[in-house]
Amino acid sequence: MKIAIVGAGAIGGWYGGLLAQRGHEVHLVTRRDAAFITTNGLTLKAGDTSKLVQVASAVMTTQPIGLCDLVVVATKSTANGSLPALLRPVLGPKTVLLTLQNGMGNVEFLSQIHPASLIVGGLCFVCINRIAPGVIDTQLAGYVRMAAAQGPCNAVVETCVSIFKDAGVECESDDSLEGILWRKLCWNIPFNGLSIAAGGVTTDKILAAPMLAERALKLMSEVSAAAAARGHPFKASHIPSQFKVTETMGAYRPSSLIDYLEGREVEVEGIWGEPLRRGELAGISMPELQALKAEILAKLSFRKP
Repeated sequence: MKIAIVGAGAIGGWYGGLLAQRGHEVHLVTRRDAAFITTNGLTLKAGDTSKLVQVASAVMTTQPIGLCDLVVVATKSTANGSLPALLRPVLGPKTVLLTLQNGMGNVEFLSQIHPASLIVGGLCFVCINRIAPGVIDTQLAGYVRMAAAQGPCNAVVETCVSIFKDAGVECESDDSLEGILWRKLCWNIPFNGLSIAAGGVTTDKILAAPMLAERALKLMSEVSAAAAARGHPFKASHIPSQFKVTETMGAYRPSSLIDYLEGREVEVEGIWGEPLRRGELAGISMPELQALKAEILAKLSFRKP
């Protein structure tokens, strides 16, 4: 397939590299690393292994690529305003649009650009970082879950799942995109948020500090209550599993912490704001999430430019 990866940072670079290895015509759209990848290729690292991958092109804009069979959006949700112009050159009437973005509200935004019947939402339960220009490192390959932008699983979702599975990704479909979102947010809300609110700490520091670990549990409990109120209850094992998997990550820097430390815009609305609104609309009181969002905004307001 002809595939464009729009936003080839950590997530986009990793999956773009795997799809290219499988033989797809992959075009990476990345402002930071386009020139480097064009000259040196893309390096995927996992533990002691390192693979150099060649892609069809690495460009700063979609204009040279042309229409694609599949377009994967892996930009931060804070860049959504730029997507209509960026996606227009690569979207045709049959193009499948897959978003691998964090947070809530992305498929609703993309549905203003492209038919919802051709949009798939994907959530990546992974630990992947861009550690240098053109170098993507994974500490936990994890898995991907995909669902339709609207309604139950359909043929478009299954096509995307099949493509990712064929590239070696542990990937499954789900009948509810919102259900997957809440499960992902159960980790993202506390660990991305507390890493910033606590002054720039890695996940191991959160687990090691009783007060922070207790806050993480309270936040997860609020997320669980909101998810259940909206018809997407968690399994009893879900919250304990979030702590167990975090223990295996070591001194991991969540993506929001990296954005915060590097002076980039943080995805406040998608990760904390929209879930808070949906939970409260469902009648769930979420004082811990409300307080965490306020702390994050305060940290951002005092951050040096």
